[in-house]
Amino acid sequence: MDVQDMGQDLEKVLLSKEQIDTRLTEMAAEIDADYAGRELLLVGVLRGAVMVMADLSRKIHLPIEMDWMAVSSYGSGTKSSGVVRILKDLDTDLHGRDVLIVEDIIDSGLTLSWLLANLRSRGPASVEIATLLRKPEAAKVAVDVRYVGFDIAPEFVVGYGLDYAERYRHLPFVGTLAPHVYGG
Repeated sequence: MDVQDMGQDLEKVLLSKEQIDTRLTEMAAEIDADYAGRELLLVGVLRGAVMVMADLSRKIHLPIEMDWMAVSSYGSGTKSSGVVRILKDLDTDLHGRDVLIVEDIIDSGLTLSWLLANLRSRGPASVEIATLLRKPEAAKVAVDVRYVGFDIAPEFVVGYGLDYAERYRHLPFVGTLAPHVYGG
């Protein structure tokens, strides 16, 4: 699916496929330099991080392993339940490992803060975060993010792993939806 396929559903393209690719290449070079001589475990946070994890991992030249985790901080509705649940845990033992959490977007930081504490309790050598997008104005807790692709305004975005009602994840760019799509 591309810009033309979206028709009137797309309000604007915020970040093009080329911009994302260039920034992921830069981030991979930073990661290669920072972890030189070490092996790295990438932990992707499902489902949104699939695209970022795939593309970033192919640009890293270090020996890496990958694992996936799914967490939820929502109950049956759209309001946070205040409780984070692990829906899919890691298969890898983190003890003594250098871990890099890979995210698609950091919004409030609440769930990520919980995830950081959880992973750090498992005895890794280090835990850092890489994210394609961050909304600094939406942060409710301070989370130290080592690698940030782009800081964006607090607007609702889709594409490149980000969805609206499980749609639009496969877009090769990041964009905003026209208000008629979500009733805004």
